[in-house]
Amino acid sequence: MPADFLSAGTVRLTGRRHRHLVDVLRTQPGEPLRAGLLNGSIGEARLVSQDPEETVLDVVLTTPPPPPASLTLLLALPRPKALRRILQGVTAMGVKQIVLLNTFRVDKSYWNSPLLHPDAMTEQLCLGLEQARDTLLPQVLLRPRFRPVVEADLPALAAGQLCLAARPDSAAPCPCNITGPVVLAIGPEGGFIPFEVDLLSRQGFRPIHLGSRPLRVETAVPAVLGRLLQL
Repeated sequence: MPADFLSAGTVRLTGRRHRHLVDVLRTQPGEPLRAGLLNGSIGEARLVSQDPEETVLDVVLTTPPPPPASLTLLLALPRPKALRRILQGVTAMGVKQIVLLNTFRVDKSYWNSPLLHPDAMTEQLCLGLEQARDTLLPQVLLRPRFRPVVEADLPALAAGQLCLAARPDSAAPCPCNITGPVVLAIGPEGGFIPFEVDLLSRQGFRPIHLGSRPLRVETAVPAVLGRLLQL
């Protein structure tokens, strides 16, 4: 992050990232490491010094991050433990726009989760970026009302894009390796109710399925993304 820079080419890390270098990577002086600046370039770092409180690195960042996935994810807000894994996973897969929706089957208490605080959410997104050697932070939108989003926001968001809604009872299988932009809607445990399905279909969303086995949301999300995206 910009605040980590002591000078143009020197970075000081503390906290979680420092502990990761010490306890997991067990870095040694002069050892090359991969590095990146949030929303900036990626490149290489070398360990200059390390003590119990901080790590100092020399960094050279010259390469752009990998291209983002051409996919917008509309996701019914899952339970917080699942959301943490999903945010990390979809970020690692290159998704840059995530809209968290309320639906009839979403437990209202989920909207009070501390995980929805911007700082807590950014931490999960950064973990996904680190996993994928990426730096472009996704945008996460919180939309606690379903109908206004579908009727007011989706027409512009979905214009000119392939719109798909994951539904276990669909007759059409999920397509593979889509080359154009996609808007993907995934409902809560138990799926969208008929009213919600009808609203999505009016906006051009086509139902798709992954087979006859009902899946938990945290399993369905990466499974569908893995089929749609050319990773």
